[in-house]
Formats: sequence, C-alpha cells, structure tokens
Amino acid sequence: MKRVPQMKSLRLLFIVAVLSLTLSAPAAAAKTRPVKKAIVLAGFGTSYPSALVAITNIRNQVRKAFPETEVKMAFTSNIIRKIWHKRQNDQKFLAENPDIPQDILYVKGPLATIADLQDEGYNVIIVQPTHIYAGEEFADLNSYITQLAAIKTIKAKFSPFHKLVIGRPLLGKYGIEYDYHKDLIPAAKALAADVAQADKNGATLVYMGHGNEYYSTGIYAEFQQTLQKMYPKTNILVGTVEGYPALDNVVATLLHTKTKKVMLKPLMIVAGDHANNDMAGDDDDSWKMVLKSKGIKVITVTKGLGENDKIADIYINHIKDAAKDNDIKL
Repeated sequence: MKRVPQMKSLRLLFIVAVLSLTLSAPAAAAKTRPVKKAIVLAGFGTSYPSALVAITNIRNQVRKAFPETEVKMAFTSNIIRKIWHKRQNDQKFLAENPDIPQDILYVKGPLATIADLQDEGYNVIIVQPTHIYAGEEFADLNSYITQLAAIKTIKAKFSPFHKLVIGRPLLGKYGIEYDYHKDLIPAAKALAADVAQADKNGATLVYMGHGNEYYSTGIYAEFQQTLQKMYPKTNILVGTVEGYPALDNVVATLLHTKTKKVMLKPLMIVAGDHANNDMAGDDDDSWKMVLKSKGIKVITVTKGLGENDKIADIYINHIKDAAKDNDIKL
C-alpha cells in the first residue's frame, strides 16, 4: 500500500517528460537549418569555344535528371580558368562568341564554387568529377573535398556542410566500394557508335587519351582490353599523350599488324587543344602526321566524349551512387 504514491509519482514524471519532449520538438525543428542540395560538375575544362558543347551537354543531361537540385560547373585547371577570366573583358572575343554560356564565361574552381554554394545556404553537396580516370586531377579534387568535409565546428549548427561528398570518374576509382573493372564495361558500351563508324570506314579505331606522367596510366591499357573483348571484330587501340600506352606503342602495333587506315578520336571529355593540335594538327609531331608518315591513311574525328549522351548517363549514375551511399535524396 505504501508503494502506490510512489507509482503515481513515477507516472507523473513520465507524463511530464513526454510532454516536455513533445513540446520542445517543434522548437528544435525550427532551429534546424533547411536542407539545400546541389551538384557540382568538376572537370578539367577547355579554352575552345567549339568544344564547350561536350561540357554543356553533360550539364544539361544532369539538370534534366535532377530537376529539383541546383547544378553548377567548375573547372579544375588553373590555366583554363585564367583564360576565361581574361575573356570576360575581351570585347572582341565576346563579339565573335556571343553564345558563350555565362556559367562558362564566369567559371570558377571547385573550392570557390563550393564556397559560393555554402554562402547561399547549400549544405548538401555532391561533387561529380567529369574526369576520365582517377589520376592526378581527381586525386587533387578528392583531397579538396575530403578536407572540406572534415571541418568540424564547436556547435554543430554552424558546420558549413551537412554532407559534402564526391562521386567517381568515368572509369571508376581504386578501392573496395566499387570495382573499377566493372566501371570499364558501361564506358565501353557507350562507345558502340564509334566502333560502328570505324567499321563503316574499314578502319582501325585509335583513341587518344590524356594520361599522366606522374600517375599510373595502366587503366588505359585495361580499357583497351575491355574494348577489344567487347568488340572482337574491330581493331581498337588506346594511347595517351602522357604515360603508357604512348604513341610509340600505338605505332608499333599498327605497323606490326600492317594497318592501312585508322580513325583517330580523342578519349577525352572535350575535343579541345589536345584533340585539335596533338591529335589532328598539321605539325610533324601530331598523331595524324606521325601516322601518315608511316604510310597509314588517317581519318580524324574531333568530338569529345561529353557529346555522347550515354557517357553523360554514366556520370548521372555515379551521382546516384554517391547520393545512395550517403543517404542523400535527390
């Protein structure tokens, strides 16, 4: 009998606690910052106005896929950004190129782009690289994002980001989360039209990738094997401007197989300086002229991979993966 008052006291305390939590919930929710989401497409960039179609195509496809999410572009190349910054006040250039998109003309680097978004209240940001593989440019970008995402404030509500994450390049990245070998397959499938075009011309398909002199470029050799396995009836070679396989390796293979005709195409998002000069230029050291000097007929195709909607779809899927892995609803 003596325990009854104690039980009533416990019930009263429980009811008060529940009411306290219920009444405080709206106040706590009111203090929570609204979630604003954005996607940053970060690529090397290009100074060639004619090559911008590849970049804007990817941007447009991403905007179409995520209509309720802000989509911004950023160029990772310091040199390319400086060129565009000078053009902002170049009246002759502006008069000759009236259709340059404003987000290209005033493009910024990833850090500045993310800072602008954060200043505008965006606190959930997915940075999607439009690089081909996990090389030097991606490594630097990944470092930026990782360090920014690690920022911790004394009061959580003042943290600059709720979530800041990065997707993976076209040909994937090394690690256990996603097997990059599997990422090579959809990329190879997306190039079916190139293979058909080479077949129609009775030519060996030769891709020129950028590569890197400081990072392993073995991924290009692996991608060549993937293409050869997927399209066994077509001769396909992949070379790089920097790294392995180099032009010398490509030439040696073409001479060994007694190839008479090739179709040259950039394995790059844009058909910019490298595609127009290093690949298809008229100087003696361009790929086109080197191959011609060996008695090989050359067809050049100066179109970037970004003009291919199926390539854009791969980046969209990588954005979806990054969102799913980090519990982000786009």
